[in-house]
Amino acid sequence: MAGNDSFSSLKHHFLIAMPALKDSNFEHSITYICSHDDNGAMGLVLNQPTDLDLSEVLEQLEIEGPHGHDRPVLLGGPVHQEHGFILHQGKGDWRSTLSVTDNVHISTSKDILTSLAQGTGPTHYKVALGYAGWDAGQLEQELIDNSWLTVEASEDIIFNTPEKDMYSAALKLLGIDEGFLSSDAGHA
Repeated sequence: MAGNDSFSSLKHHFLIAMPALKDSNFEHSITYICSHDDNGAMGLVLNQPTDLDLSEVLEQLEIEGPHGHDRPVLLGGPVHQEHGFILHQGKGDWRSTLSVTDNVHISTSKDILTSLAQGTGPTHYKVALGYAGWDAGQLEQELIDNSWLTVEASEDIIFNTPEKDMYSAALKLLGIDEGFLSSDAGHA
């Protein structure tokens, strides 16, 4: 009888969409997995900026601060797009924070946005609306179906790489050039 011994968490990994994945939410995407256990997985798409920037979000939430914030807000995934998620380095002291690693955290409380507006928040961060979620076994089946490549995440790619360059940068972690990927599925 198979138990949990075979479960391998993809927390702090990138999911790199294969060319055959035509779901518009994930086509040509790189998703950072924030949590993954035998109940399912949750992640943020990192390379799909919206038309909003952070200053517009702060204004809508009536959060004032001295700093201009022209950083794009990302479309983090198709689930709960009305909710904001801040992926950041440094744990801080915000009300609602999940630690992914010792240095990468995700916060959902308004107090981190206030800190960002006032220039006292984390230096390295991404703001996303919505998230990507998978039920128990769903992500594992998508991996079997060749929808994704996986690789351990790089904080440099998350926080220092422009969104337009993230996909190819993540592939390079695997030693793959984007031009060599084919949309033809197959099993060796």
